[in-house]
Amino acid sequence: MKETEEAEPQRSNARRRQPPIKVWLTQDERAEVAERAAQTGMSLSAYLRAAGLNHQIKSIADADAVADLLKVSADLGRVAGLLKLWLAEKRGVGAPAFDVDRMMVQFRQLQSEIRDKAGAALYDR
Repeated sequence: MKETEEAEPQRSNARRRQPPIKVWLTQDERAEVAERAAQTGMSLSAYLRAAGLNHQIKSIADADAVADLLKVSADLGRVAGLLKLWLAEKRGVGAPAFDVDRMMVQFRQLQSEIRDKAGAALYDR
């Protein structure tokens, strides 16, 4: 063995043990598969392997949408915190305290629903 070969790290050939499977596609089909793989952040090979083995394939857009939902939930939390502060300092000024209390409960319920739906979008699909 040459010295340069010994210095190179050993690569795992786990996926390369068998010859590849060829799939014949039209140009349009290949473009669509490539686009779908890109939407998931996967390589063509990884995407086709996951699809062929019936594994769950999630879009990057799903994760982005969930992140946006969680930001909205955080914003709701900040609004509820401001309402709570208002209740502590100026209870009953500008609006009946009962209405503000009810609104805070609704904010918390909405936050919980957003978190549940975000979790379902990421994990339950």
